[in-house]
Amino acid sequence: MSLPAVLLFAGQGAQKVGMGKDLAEAFPEVRSLLDQADAALGFSLTQVMFEGPMEDLTKTSRCQPALYAHGLALLEVLKAKVPQLEITATAGLSLGEFTAHAAAGTFDFATGLKLVFQRGSFMEEACDNTKGAMLAMLGGEESAIRELAAECEVDVANLNAPGQIVLSGSAAGIEAAAAKAKDKGIKRAIPLPVAGAYHSRLMQTAQDKLAAVLAETALATPRCTVVSNFAAKAVSTAEDIRETLTKQVTGSVRWVECMQSLIAAGHTRFIELGPDGTLGGSHGQNRQIGAGDHHQGCAEPRGSYRHADRLRFVVRASARFGA
Repeated sequence: MSLPAVLLFAGQGAQKVGMGKDLAEAFPEVRSLLDQADAALGFSLTQVMFEGPMEDLTKTSRCQPALYAHGLALLEVLKAKVPQLEITATAGLSLGEFTAHAAAGTFDFATGLKLVFQRGSFMEEACDNTKGAMLAMLGGEESAIRELAAECEVDVANLNAPGQIVLSGSAAGIEAAAAKAKDKGIKRAIPLPVAGAYHSRLMQTAQDKLAAVLAETALATPRCTVVSNFAAKAVSTAEDIRETLTKQVTGSVRWVECMQSLIAAGHTRFIELGPDGTLGGSHGQNRQIGAGDHHQGCAEPRGSYRHADRLRFVVRASARFGA
């Protein structure tokens, strides 16, 4: 009997030094995939993943291909361990959307790896050339946060869960937004430790460069549903995929709506593939538990990196996003 499931892939920020090391030692398919990554990129991505230091792994040009390779390595293990797996849909947070497309067959591993390396490099360059920042807004109304963003000339970067929205933009604009947050009824405004203003107008140069690369990249029709962060709906044509992957760089990550669309389509099993249960945590912040819905984390356990990267399946209730 088949096991239908939606695969979820983590975005930048989920990286951990040691990610994939013991998996590579335990599973030949993982070692093979990571060797392919090193050969395709022309440098040892695995050394940065396995040994760090964290300062190097956190660099956007290293972090993005590392998380992409790690997510697909875990997928190889999952397929081997659960041969009855039927991938019915995929989605990923920001960078994770590229991993989701690779899992769905939109492009092969090597093509996607080069895309995320270039995307990361373009974004890193944009960060270096601008003075940007990001701010997590907790416990406020979306309309009030959007109003605040407009007043301070910053952008809504992420809508991660009800009551959790991230703003992104110039350092001065973010500072102004933080100062005015309480006046807008926002409970907490937390500056994020990031290199720049991701998913904002300050990434325009990166978006333009990625658009040129994607225009020259062959894309296949995905084998299953792939939900776009930018459009918050499934995309399947090469034209739509190019457009949404491009516009995502400066556009909002509409994660709540992505999950709403998947649940509305009848999906009930979600499996997260990443170094930690980052996306599963956002599920728990939503309003109600869906009867029968559940989230399975396929991740390396928290704090395990000095020892064994044991593959685990954590089955827990997956919060149903509000209609």
